[in-house]
Amino acid sequence: MLDIQKKLSPAFYAILSLPSTAMGFALSVQISALSWILSTQYNLAIHEIGLVWAAGPIAGIFGQVIVGMISDEVWFWGGRRRPFILIGGTLSALMLLALPFIGVISTGLGFESVVGIAILIALTLDLSINISFNPTRSIIADVTPSGNERTKGYTWMQTISGTFGVGAYAIGAIWGNYALIYVGAIIVFVISFIPVWFIKEPEKLSEKEEVLSATPDKNKWISALFSIKPLWGFLAYAPLGMFKKLSGQSLSPGILELACLLLTIYGIFQVLKQPESEVANSRSNEIGFQRILAAHAFTWMGIQTMFIYMFAFIQNKMSFLSENDLGKVISLSFLLLNAVAAILPAIFLQPLSEKWGKVNIHLLSITTMSLGYMGIYFWGNSPFNLYVMMSILGIGWAATVSLPFAIMSQKVEQGKMGKYMGLFNLSVVLPQLVSSLIIGEFISQAENKGIIFLICAACLGISAVLWTSVKEPGK
Repeated sequence: MLDIQKKLSPAFYAILSLPSTAMGFALSVQISALSWILSTQYNLAIHEIGLVWAAGPIAGIFGQVIVGMISDEVWFWGGRRRPFILIGGTLSALMLLALPFIGVISTGLGFESVVGIAILIALTLDLSINISFNPTRSIIADVTPSGNERTKGYTWMQTISGTFGVGAYAIGAIWGNYALIYVGAIIVFVISFIPVWFIKEPEKLSEKEEVLSATPDKNKWISALFSIKPLWGFLAYAPLGMFKKLSGQSLSPGILELACLLLTIYGIFQVLKQPESEVANSRSNEIGFQRILAAHAFTWMGIQTMFIYMFAFIQNKMSFLSENDLGKVISLSFLLLNAVAAILPAIFLQPLSEKWGKVNIHLLSITTMSLGYMGIYFWGNSPFNLYVMMSILGIGWAATVSLPFAIMSQKVEQGKMGKYMGLFNLSVVLPQLVSSLIIGEFISQAENKGIIFLICAACLGISAVLWTSVKEPGK
C-alpha cells in the first residue's frame, strides 16, 4: 500500500477519483456529441434520438446491478473492482472512437438505416461505462472510512471529474465535437487503465463486516427487488416502453402507463408512511435507502431530459444558429454546468455538509436547480441567458453527482457496497428510460420546446420534496 493511501492524503484522493473521472468524461463526450451527430449528420428525428438514448438505461439496468453483485464476491487481477474498471475503460474508449463512423459502419454492414447501428454502439458504450461506473464508485467506499472521510472521497471525485468535464466541453466548444471524441477516447483509456494499479483494495472485509455478511443472501434477486420498491413503476414501464417503441406503436400514455404511474405512487407511499427511525438499527437501513431511491429517481428524470433534448430547445428558441454554432452552444452550456460542479463539491459542499448535514445541503442544491430550470423556460432565448442559467444549474449538478453517494453509502452494508451501488444506479437509469421514451414522444409533439424545462423543473421540485423525508446518516 502506498504511503499516500495510508495517510489518506490529497494525492491519494486525486488518484482514487481518476477511474470515476474516466467514466464521467466518456459520458460527457456522449452527452455533447451523440444527439448532435444523430441530428445534424444523420437527420434522425427527436423520437429516434430518444430511442438511441434508451439503450443506455437498458445497459445500466443489467450492467451496474450484475457487475456490482459480482464485484462484491470475486478477486482477481489484484482487486474486486479493478478488473471491471480495466475492462470497461478499454471498451468505452473503443466505442467513443466508433461514434463518428456510425454511417460508415452501417453501410459496411449493409443496413439502410443508421438507427440500428447507432443503438448498438450506444448500447455497447453505455454498457462499458456502466461496467466501470459501479466499481469506480464502490472502490471509494472500500478504501475510505465511513463519515467525513468518505464524503471527502466523493466530493473529491466530483471535483476531479468535474474539472475534466469542463475540459471536455471546452474542447467541444473550441475545436468541435469530433476533436472532443478523439481526445476523449485517449483520456478515457489512460485515466481508467493506469491509476487503479496504484490503489490497494482490501482483500478481506473487516471482522465486523465479515460477521454481518457471514450468511449470504439465498434469494439475492428477490431481496434486491424488494429493496427498490419505489422504483417498481419505473421498472414495469421499461419493457413496456421499449416493446411499444420497437414495434412501432404510439408511446402516448394509456391504461398500462397509468398502471405504472400508480405503482410508482404506491411504492413511494409505502416507503414514506413507515418512519425511518423504526429501522435505525437494521444493518441495511432499508427504509432510508428506499427513500433515497425515490428522491434520486425524480432528480435524474429531470436531468436526463435536459441532457437528451437540450439541442431541440436551442433549435426552437435560437433558430438563427448554424449547425456548427448549435454544437458549440451546447458544448459551452455543459462546460459552464460542469465548471460550477467542479468548483463546489470539495471547496463548498463538503465543509457545508459537515456543518449543516449532507441531506440539507443536497436538498437546498436540488431546489436551486429546479428554480434554474424555470429560469431557462422564461429567459433562455439567447446563448448568454442560457449560459447564466446553466451556471446556476451547476449547483444542483455538483450535489447530484457527489452527495447522494456519500449519503447512501452510510446507510448500507459495507461488504455489499457493489450490490447497493448497482441498485442505487437503478434510480438513475430507469428514470432515464422514461425520459428517453414517453417524455421524448411528448416533447416531439409539442410546438413550444420550452416544455422541456417545465418538465425538468417539475421533476426536480418533486425530488426536493422527497429528499425532505431522508434522515441524515448517523443521526
